[in-house]
Amino acid sequence: MKNSITAITRKQVAGLLPKRPRDSHKGLFGTVAVIGGATGMVGAPLLAARAALKLGAGCVHVCLLAENAPSVDLLQPELMLHSATAGFHRLNPDVIAIGCGLGGSKAAYKLLYEALQSRSPLVVDADALNLLASNPDLQDDLRTRESPSVITPHPGEAARLLACSTAEIQADRIAAIKKLAQRYNCSVVLKGADSLCITRNGKLFVNKTGNPGMSSAGMGDVLTGMIAALIAQGLSADDAMLLAVHLHGAAGDALAEQGITVGMTASDVTEWARWLLNQWIGK
Repeated sequence: MKNSITAITRKQVAGLLPKRPRDSHKGLFGTVAVIGGATGMVGAPLLAARAALKLGAGCVHVCLLAENAPSVDLLQPELMLHSATAGFHRLNPDVIAIGCGLGGSKAAYKLLYEALQSRSPLVVDADALNLLASNPDLQDDLRTRESPSVITPHPGEAARLLACSTAEIQADRIAAIKKLAQRYNCSVVLKGADSLCITRNGKLFVNKTGNPGMSSAGMGDVLTGMIAALIAQGLSADDAMLLAVHLHGAAGDALAEQGITVGMTASDVTEWARWLLNQWIGK
């Protein structure tokens, strides 16, 4: 029996985020908490948080693990930076994005455990996925969550989550993403050329935007922040995932159309994603 798979189109996702009412205020557009940033990896959550802010979240908090973490992002001072050990629950986030630069320490484990216990929707990426792969108790916590969760592994992370090789993931990416969704009871983005997405109820999609210029550090962090921002603004986790994945690739394609492939950065993609989203809203 053939797999039923649908290509994500601009027409399908462009109108998911409605126009803002005239009497808008930041409280209408949600609070995102980005958790990560162990020593030497503070840039990763900052990239995610900047993307969340520029894709429309009302407030974005960044909870950083590094002892020498900055207290302000001088390039994006609208972000609110905190020590991760101070606890993120007090921030009352509408969505939590965890894993960008998180590391694998005991403190990182504790933060992921607490995030999994929360009632907020979750976007789980990077080091948080590696912690999940090596801790069956955390896997159980993810599997039994009532609130929606989105995981965003690349093939190597997917292989660790399924206890197989990266070659096996790439040999049958459709089978792999189905196993991930079933095993972890969540929506999944399996990143790569023609990224695959599967919703929590098992609908399978392929994304055709994106190009080789996006093969650079931080692209996944930006995607994580984008998904979180869209959930914060009221989209379902599945709709946020589909819109963010398609928009992320489309932003990279817009840069490629300008002649920029070599040296394309994740920060560049954030700027173009913001511009494109504003063209798409309400259409």
